[in-house]
Amino acid sequence: MIEIKEVTTRRMLRQFVNYPNILYRDVPQYIPPLLSEDMGDWDPKKNPAFSYCDAKCWLALRDGEIVGRIGAILSRRANEKWDTNRMRFTQADFIDDEAVSSALFRTVEDYARQMGCDEVHGPLGFTDLDREGMLVEGFDRRGMFITYYNHPYYIDHLTRLGYVKDVDWVEFLIDVPYDERTCTRMDKLAERVKRYSNLHVAEVKSRRDYRPLVEKVFHLVNTAYDHLYGTVPLDEAQIRRYAKKFIPLINPELACFVMDERDELVGFGVSAPSMADALKKSHGRLFPVGWLRVLRALKQNDTLDLFLIALKREYQDKAVNAIILNHVLKGCHNMGIIKAETGPQLETNHKVQSQWNFFKTEQHKRRRCFIKVLT
Repeated sequence: MIEIKEVTTRRMLRQFVNYPNILYRDVPQYIPPLLSEDMGDWDPKKNPAFSYCDAKCWLALRDGEIVGRIGAILSRRANEKWDTNRMRFTQADFIDDEAVSSALFRTVEDYARQMGCDEVHGPLGFTDLDREGMLVEGFDRRGMFITYYNHPYYIDHLTRLGYVKDVDWVEFLIDVPYDERTCTRMDKLAERVKRYSNLHVAEVKSRRDYRPLVEKVFHLVNTAYDHLYGTVPLDEAQIRRYAKKFIPLINPELACFVMDERDELVGFGVSAPSMADALKKSHGRLFPVGWLRVLRALKQNDTLDLFLIALKREYQDKAVNAIILNHVLKGCHNMGIIKAETGPQLETNHKVQSQWNFFKTEQHKRRRCFIKVLT
């Protein structure tokens, strides 16, 4: 007998966010998120998205043991923008048992009907900057802390429950070039674009200089990502929250802010050394010693995580991304980084994928947003 319990206490929420550490404890490819961030996402006092979202999450239990979890998010802002009437499912994890997955998704679907929705899709978060997409290719590859990992059997469970593909994201593993020909070519292109477009890279001398730049980054995200699947504009409170998350990760060698002659931000790229191994060893916890592992990983690493890159639309066909890539490439050389990994990119977003043509790449993962029409 499967019992579904709504998460209503902080203790239950800790069990909810920690459940993947139990489910995937023997899976080396699984990388936990920062559990403190997951806790904060479900706290209306900390997550400004609750101003336009309703959300609930549940645990599945059998004989008192947790065997699954799932969350549901009704984003009124997304439904208004995209003229839909959808409920999002999120953070769905379960053992390989149809009774468990059926009970979890039935709970979300019942909640969706109760809230007047006619479709359920996901996995998605409160915003496009949260984790999204169920892994459908690349189960043998190490994950990132900004993405989900899931067992291959999830796909069969969702298919049996009537969920079908809505959209896919792809991810790339990139060899950082060290050969003189490629590096010289990239450097010359970047300098030429700077000269012809009157652009320059912002000089950041201290961490205090980051905040105004990072806040501008998320204002640019609102316009540059506006047409992408499921996106909603971030309000000022959300921008401050995400800026606070990103600032500790920023290394001036691996983050680039491109400015015009008026010192207005026209493009950016934010990346950081991979924290995957550090978070794996600490099970996603920063205390008591996890923060030391993270700090060590941010200073000494051979792999780079590429988080965000965007340009103002009027600059998207002017090779301005070469300035960003050249800046980050030099930072990689200084730190001895040999690999870079992208986050999920929509399979139809050919503009962002074309920038990797400079490099040797492998499309090594694919993840999917599923959808079901409720009857």
